[in-house]
Amino acid sequence: MPAWGRREVLGATGVAVCGAALAGCAGADGSAAAIVPPGIKGKVIAKKADVPVGGGKVINEWKIVITQPTSGVFKAFTANCPHKGCSVGRPEGGVMTCPCHGSEFALDSGKCLKGPAKAPLAEFQLKVEGDGIVIL
Repeated sequence: MPAWGRREVLGATGVAVCGAALAGCAGADGSAAAIVPPGIKGKVIAKKADVPVGGGKVINEWKIVITQPTSGVFKAFTANCPHKGCSVGRPEGGVMTCPCHGSEFALDSGKCLKGPAKAPLAEFQLKVEGDGIVIL
């Protein structure tokens, strides 16, 4: 049996990591699922009062956007546009817009409404605890 060199080990590790990342990219409903940034799982990352109905708040520290499409319904998405990785701007008028190339995304689903992006914003699972919003 041949010995594995540094290149083979790194290559196999890269393939395994990429495969795991791709496997985790789709939710049960076919939507994109985001990988939770380290250190925020289970922590309050925003207050309900800071997220306006029909709008949202971008949390630059973790590149997450929290939206409230309708009263009492909160959603969390990656703020990274899938086109070139620019951060979407603050949600307004029912959409999240990428300032780099004008892609627009739905407040309630992250679905791409206008290109050049073709993919949706990846969604984070969240829960509301009291007046705080927690990423699961």
